[in-house]
Amino acid sequence: MRVIAGHAHGRKLKAPRGLKTRPASARARQSIFSRLETTLDFEALRVLDLFAGSGSLGIEALSRGAAHATFVDSSRPATRTIRDNLGELNLGERARVLTADVLRASSALVLENERFGLVFVDAPYAHDISARVLDALAEGGLVEPGGWVVVRQSRRAPAPPEGPAGLPQFKVAVIGDHRIAFYRRPDNGAEDN
Repeated sequence: MRVIAGHAHGRKLKAPRGLKTRPASARARQSIFSRLETTLDFEALRVLDLFAGSGSLGIEALSRGAAHATFVDSSRPATRTIRDNLGELNLGERARVLTADVLRASSALVLENERFGLVFVDAPYAHDISARVLDALAEGGLVEPGGWVVVRQSRRAPAPPEGPAGLPQFKVAVIGDHRIAFYRRPDNGAEDN
């Protein structure tokens, strides 16, 4: 597995051992980022990578110039791997890694008044809580106005929700055995609290 674009282009990424983590393939990452790069300015972007696994999605955003990324995974081996990958690519200063349940971490980030321009949700296929996570993101105001949420699921999972209030679904793409849904918080032109 390698970074596909940006200053870390071509550099290898480690994945946690075992079958619990399924890093996003180069094809899936390319599809996601090709859809986002026309609408996002990565230079000032703050990224949240939930169920981060190897950190491949957040690291891809950092490689493309994102200002900062927060990685959340409940698995200690996964967060160790993310830290190793960040260190190997000299990206550690622009990142935060949390070993925590995603919903608890989301609540903590709300209390810290965090906001993100891009959020990745890549819940385990066997326990897909993507809809609950979307609700938590919308209710907590973690997605800044004009910000995006990308949800990756198994194609066999129940269809992704249309999106909670304030976070409507924008587009759905099927890539191999993955379904990728894009959500966008409307940019109302004013910062809301």
